[in-house]
Amino acid sequence: MFETLSTYFNMSWVYYTFLCIYAATTITIIGVILSENRNPVKSLAWVTVLFLLPIVGIILYIFFGRSIKNKRMISRRNRRKLRKYERSPNVDKHSLGLTEESIQMINLGGTLAASPYYPDNSVEIFTDGASKFAALKRDLQHARHSINLQYYIFEDDAIGREICDILVERHNAGVEVRVIYDHVGSFNVKSSFFKKMKSAGIHAYPFLKVSFPQFGTRINWRNHRKICIIDGSIGYIGGMNIADRYIDGGKKFASWRDTHLRLTGPVVRALRYSFAIDWNFMGQPLLENDSDHIYRPDVNAPRAGIQLLTSGPTSQWSNIAFMFHKAIAGAKKRVYIQTPYFLPTEGLLKALQVAALAHVDVRVMIPRRSDSLMLTYASYSYIAESLKAGIKIYVYDAGMLHAKTMIIDDEFASVGSTNFDFRSFECNFESNVFIYSREVNEQLSEIFRQDLEQSARITPFEWRERPYSQKTIESIVRLLSPIL
Repeated sequence: MFETLSTYFNMSWVYYTFLCIYAATTITIIGVILSENRNPVKSLAWVTVLFLLPIVGIILYIFFGRSIKNKRMISRRNRRKLRKYERSPNVDKHSLGLTEESIQMINLGGTLAASPYYPDNSVEIFTDGASKFAALKRDLQHARHSINLQYYIFEDDAIGREICDILVERHNAGVEVRVIYDHVGSFNVKSSFFKKMKSAGIHAYPFLKVSFPQFGTRINWRNHRKICIIDGSIGYIGGMNIADRYIDGGKKFASWRDTHLRLTGPVVRALRYSFAIDWNFMGQPLLENDSDHIYRPDVNAPRAGIQLLTSGPTSQWSNIAFMFHKAIAGAKKRVYIQTPYFLPTEGLLKALQVAALAHVDVRVMIPRRSDSLMLTYASYSYIAESLKAGIKIYVYDAGMLHAKTMIIDDEFASVGSTNFDFRSFECNFESNVFIYSREVNEQLSEIFRQDLEQSARITPFEWRERPYSQKTIESIVRLLSPIL
């Protein structure tokens, strides 16, 4: 009997100790959430999760709830050094012949991220992986000084090994080669693939390597950028990672439709600056005066003024989301958006609705079936309220639509790595170019119109008649939208 009582009291002591620790941890986390003055809806959601899901709520918060806003990527001293080598031009914006809306966009980009406007750049647009990788390989093979390559995913497949072999060959020829890959994005890639690069002398490193004990504090923050700078004079940016599926569609899709740009001209300095910040953030040496060469635009490509904006969980503002919001709010004729996942923040959804209600031609194109079933259902959950406001929704049927493009009126467009979703706006490190050019705008608009021919428009009646089971799944998955 005494042994039974002793065991009972010992177990009770362990239980109450655990309960006190759990309660103290939960209260501490709630205090942190409240002190950060987040969006009240998100704060309330996290408090509810912590109370309703014991243990699980704390784990979810550790993985997805922590904030690193305003954390410095690099020191102010190093940033000043890089700015000196970036040599941003002094431009009289009012002499450029741009609309007042475009000038305001340029001003906003400068205020949000000190992003300069670079005139006189050339832009070549790729809409398929075969042509993009053919051009990229050709430029890499002709590199003479440096290659700075940064991709969310760098697969160990046919195109990945081919690019790897080119990088090794160029390194052996005396070219300085640096590679940044995202550790989460490349989880499925064997470490031996990147070790091969390192053993050959290439500087290849993962961004925010996810390992214990940092696993829970890093897995939610991903470097989603797709940038390449060659000899400091040629740049690539867009939505394509390095993987075979961007060429052949992979196992799930007949094709993989994406948008990527090849840039020449002074804006390449901004790409180099962005890469240098990420490189230094990873603990690598500051890239001062790296391949400081002459920037010559391609005479055969259309000319454009361009800003590069980056954003991420460390940014003071949601830079790219703010730029999107301003562009949509200023639209007078049309807003065309292509995105693989349509999970807009409340502010951006309202901006699209207001534009459509004001008789602006708002069109959003998403894949009928994306590479994530959960994200497909989450995207579908926003269609009903979009249709109600007069937003035209199209589903792309020819394959996986992975393009991240926005076209506004006749002069403005944006292309980059940013999806129209919570994760890209708040959790990922992203980069987009904002292009001020009627010629590039028309080229991207024509591509959009061609994609419309392979898409079906969703009607309000059709959407109301979808199965009840689908509506239920959409509603449930939408609750997870902020962390998907």
